[in-house]
Amino acid sequence: MAETLAHRLEVALHAATEAGVSTLKHFAQSALQVETKADGTPVTVADREAERQIRDFIAHACPGDTIMGEEHDTQIGDNEYTWIIDPIDGTFSFVRGVPLYTTLIGLERAGELVAGVIHLPALSETIYAARGTGAWHRLGNNQPVQARVSNTSTLSDAVFSTTSFDYYKQTGTESSHDRLLRAVGHSRGWSDAYAAVLLATGRIDVLVEPVVQPWDIAALFPIVQEAGGECTDWRGVNSIQSGHCVLTNGHLHDETIELLSIPT
Repeated sequence: MAETLAHRLEVALHAATEAGVSTLKHFAQSALQVETKADGTPVTVADREAERQIRDFIAHACPGDTIMGEEHDTQIGDNEYTWIIDPIDGTFSFVRGVPLYTTLIGLERAGELVAGVIHLPALSETIYAARGTGAWHRLGNNQPVQARVSNTSTLSDAVFSTTSFDYYKQTGTESSHDRLLRAVGHSRGWSDAYAAVLLATGRIDVLVEPVVQPWDIAALFPIVQEAGGECTDWRGVNSIQSGHCVLTNGHLHDETIELLSIPT
């Protein structure tokens, strides 16, 4: 089983890297056309092309696996593995030439998240993990180093990040955001999955998002967990289906959940 998971992690790393090369061809191009989807989020030809590329590679390397993603319909397989893909997480950043967008590939086995890859094409940075093998961080062509969350143990010393205050207004959770700001030592707006990279490598301590889809966070959970952190929804449930998430270094998780004050 471990060999099977190791093989799939290599597949994910290759697929994310090659898709990243594809997205860079469109990155910061003024002629790139941007469409608005039904949920109000942007999408481009780069999103669709990259997801198709990832799907094709996975389908060839791991026939029988289920493949789901943000831009195309789910391809149903016949075994216990499910891939969850976001070809460009941070399309808002992508279309504005901000190099913090990512390619995300998560993997479930029998409903449990067991592996994840976050690749930042414009920064040549990758972080990845498989269950039981730790999280690993690679810059460019350097050898990967093990990723670990911070040891920060009090919120007053913590760095908190979230993508946008707009999402708190959208969900009527401004008071939760205000409580977090009052409790933490510092706050920054490092957005989308890039903030999870910072968390898993010990550069921030708390990440809270009030609006997420499964493909936004499927890759993040196993990486942060293997780096020693904790990942749940706002109620403390280990789920990517709730529409919101809290990722921390573990030491600050319960206190962060309490500040959010979501009824159980």
